[in-house]
Amino acid sequence: MVAVGTDLDDWDLYAEMAEEHSGRIDYTVGIHPCSIESDWENAAKQIEAYWERPNLPVALGEIGLDRFHLPKETDGAKVIFEQQEAAFACQLQLAKGLDVPVVIHSRGAFDECVEMIDASGIDWNRVIFHCFSEGPGEMKQLLDRGGYGSFTGVITFKNAESVREAAKLQGLDRLMIETDAPYLSPMPHRGKPNEPAYLRHTADFCADLFGADGDTFAAKTTENAYAYYGLK
Repeated sequence: MVAVGTDLDDWDLYAEMAEEHSGRIDYTVGIHPCSIESDWENAAKQIEAYWERPNLPVALGEIGLDRFHLPKETDGAKVIFEQQEAAFACQLQLAKGLDVPVVIHSRGAFDECVEMIDASGIDWNRVIFHCFSEGPGEMKQLLDRGGYGSFTGVITFKNAESVREAAKLQGLDRLMIETDAPYLSPMPHRGKPNEPAYLRHTADFCADLFGADGDTFAAKTTENAYAYYGLK
């Protein structure tokens, strides 16, 4: 399991969990766009130190851009989004310097995220858009660059046909699944707090989608995740 960091408050907690449960839990560090505050630079300065620890993070993230949660007031939204862009650019450069994978959060800002990743010069083979909720057109943009999308319980929702098409376009050889707990519980638990145990429902649904048996699907998506994050 990979516990994905979102701000300074959870990095140490996840690092401790990973140390206590070595081989079962890994972690990432990064400043989520919705965690960006005026002093985000002070938190960003602490990121590199985690790669000097005995139990290293497996990626830098969750980082990116989020228009969905911006305030409705135009001037305030502009200032916050500019802070998100600055923090995202900074963390992309950190990841490039550390030569580590990144976990991207993109909500209502897919094109801007792609443009900034392109501009950063980071290796797209080390880029995964977590909670991929776009369609096949956006997935093609990732695939053309070498990037990945990871899928949550959203793929089980009745109205998520475009997400399913994107997953099929990516193919089982590159597919990864996740919970995004406590959010986005798969059917039949939609609307309830999500938890790691519910990943089985997403896996079963996707196995049927790809015409694979459950064991084969689980083995392949686990192999993909291990390869992306450099797990052993």
